[in-house]
Amino acid sequence: MTQILLPIFPKHTELITPTLGVFQKSGIVYYLHSGMPIYSHDRENLLQFRFITSNLIHQGLCRQIDIVSTFHVSGDSVRRSLRNFEQHGANGFFSTDARHGHSYKMTPERLVRIQRCMDKGQSNYSIAKKEGISEGTIRYAIQQGKLKKSP
Repeated sequence: MTQILLPIFPKHTELITPTLGVFQKSGIVYYLHSGMPIYSHDRENLLQFRFITSNLIHQGLCRQIDIVSTFHVSGDSVRRSLRNFEQHGANGFFSTDARHGHSYKMTPERLVRIQRCMDKGQSNYSIAKKEGISEGTIRYAIQQGKLKKSP
């Protein structure tokens, strides 16, 4: 014979569903299922919040609207996080960026070509149109010091 576990929650617990609750203590957010802790994360850690709430939705412990109404976040952000979780799992939240901080548009060869054009006095707009990139990309490279604007 199985015993039913009564959902008994600490005093300051906010219920997400009748069996799922959340409370915060000393800067740590705790998620409880039937009164038992199942997840926790630092209050400021947004990635873990997105991962945990997406996991709770995916497991069927709550619905997207429950997360939206409990935490006062946008429905779009909950949907994006859930889609990310379903497509990539934990790697979608915690893996490193594959680009490693390098721009895929401004390759070293393209920077040399653009600098030559700038040295000839061509406008950023005409260079951007010729290279197939936005003028803002060129302005950003100038701001970062990768290109020098000719006088």
